Amino acid sequence: MNSFLERVRVRRLSSVFTILATLSLGILVGSVLAHGVKGKEEQADSSDATPLKIPNPVVLSNTFSQIAKQVGPAVVNINTETLPKQSLKPKSANPHVRRTPVPNSPDGDEDGDGGGQGGQGGQDGQNFQDFFQRFFGGGGDGEEGPNDGGGMRQSLGSGFIVDPKGYIITNNHVVEKADKIYVKLASDPDGGDMGRPARVIGTDKDTDLAVIKIDTDKPLPTVKLGNSDASQVGDWVIAIGSPFALSQTVTAGIVSAKNRTIQPGAQGQFQHFIQTDAAINPGNSGGPLVNMNGEVVGVNTAIFTQSAGYQGVGFAMPANTVIATYNDLIGPSHKVTRGSIGISFQANLPSAVGRVYGFKTGVLINGVQPGQPADKAGLKPGDIIVSIDGKSIKDGDELVAEIASRRVGTAVRIGYLREGKEATTSVTIGDRTKVFAPTQAADNEPGAAPNTPDAGQVKLGIAVRDLPAEVVNKTGLHGVQIQSVKPGSFADEINLAEGLVIVQVNKTPVTNLDQFRTAVNGLKSGSDVVFQVVDPRAPKSGISYVGGTLP
Repeated sequence: MNSFLERVRVRRLSSVFTILATLSLGILVGSVLAHGVKGKEEQADSSDATPLKIPNPVVLSNTFSQIAKQVGPAVVNINTETLPKQSLKPKSANPHVRRTPVPNSPDGDEDGDGGGQGGQGGQDGQNFQDFFQRFFGGGGDGEEGPNDGGGMRQSLGSGFIVDPKGYIITNNHVVEKADKIYVKLASDPDGGDMGRPARVIGTDKDTDLAVIKIDTDKPLPTVKLGNSDASQVGDWVIAIGSPFALSQTVTAGIVSAKNRTIQPGAQGQFQHFIQTDAAINPGNSGGPLVNMNGEVVGVNTAIFTQSAGYQGVGFAMPANTVIATYNDLIGPSHKVTRGSIGISFQANLPSAVGRVYGFKTGVLINGVQPGQPADKAGLKPGDIIVSIDGKSIKDGDELVAEIASRRVGTAVRIGYLREGKEATTSVTIGDRTKVFAPTQAADNEPGAAPNTPDAGQVKLGIAVRDLPAEVVNKTGLHGVQIQSVKPGSFADEINLAEGLVIVQVNKTPVTNLDQFRTAVNGLKSGSDVVFQVVDPRAPKSGISYVGGTLP
């Protein structure tokens, strides 16, 4: 038995040794083969390999390059110098500058509380101009460039030649505060010189456009202007300019939207931009936006940004506006004259206003300038303008466009609604700059008066009081004044504010607390409610309409 077990053990050991020997042999053979292959690779013959060749140029889609070659020679680099002024106040070390344009607001006439046809200024409008100046270079307060050590600042922009005699279109904010302007053509040699001296022919702040001129002894290359109304959303466009001083830079994109208004109130009345995603950066301002026909359809003017650089949203002034403005600026007066009838209106009215006052389209007048064309023609606050010379008027933008384009001194037939009845009147167009004079707000706040319980606290969320006698005597207003607004209430949601005077509720005059209580007591949940309100600090700015549907 023991001998049998011994024989089994020997056989097992023999098998193990056989397996190990086989594995060792396999490893040895594999190693030899591997070394042999590696050696062959190192000594491989590549005499049969075919060398690569650079292929002949093949023209693929060359539309962009053709347009760049066609338009580029007429695109110029604009440098400006602003000398230090003794009267200027020193700037703060950390000046406040908006990184994005102010969004549209229903308010924005010359007093900052009612968008007005032909009005001056707008609330917080300077912030948008600061945005232009900071990020695109605008003369004295523009994007700062090289400094000569003596306080002189240099700014950069773009432009394009439209007349072979040397007339150039650019943005007003590029040259507005400049003491010296220099232009470099695409054909001018690179170097340290600033370029050719230029002079301002005319500027227009309303459209942010300017015309400058350089002297030349030979015809200069020019661009071809197109009809911007033909541009469609989705069309390819390219922008050419000098972003960050990199002249003749070409970027491509599409028309993202049309008729964009990005400045509040009256200041945005003449600025309805083409929106594009073609890259526009500081220094592009004033350069052309070009369609696939090689035609300029816009002047690159602004960007939305939170970083001072490109974020995919740029704005160009449409060519049709540019052409009309240019023709005025090269005229004898070197300025743009726009028509006005002397009214103000509130943009973006709540839909409840239209339902209560019985109109779907048109312009509800909230102020009439005393002694001006509309006043002389008998138009009054509360009238709704629905047509001009038989053409229907949809909104305030259409009204402004129609009136502003008319020649001063000509007459137009205005159709309007008053108390639901149709009427017409003839109005003689006035000069916008003369029709609207700055309105001075009251120096002091209305005097305090004891709180009086009112009927609006529960339904509306406001407390009101009778107008103090001194306010009535000073302003001629009759109504009730809002003392407080409850946060989150109906009044808060529709933007009623402390200090405003309510003069009507749903077309019913309110001259005292009793009349106000009666009007409010009749309101029911689900009813449309419209208030006529006036700011007693600026009563000449007219009436504003505030409304909504009562919860």
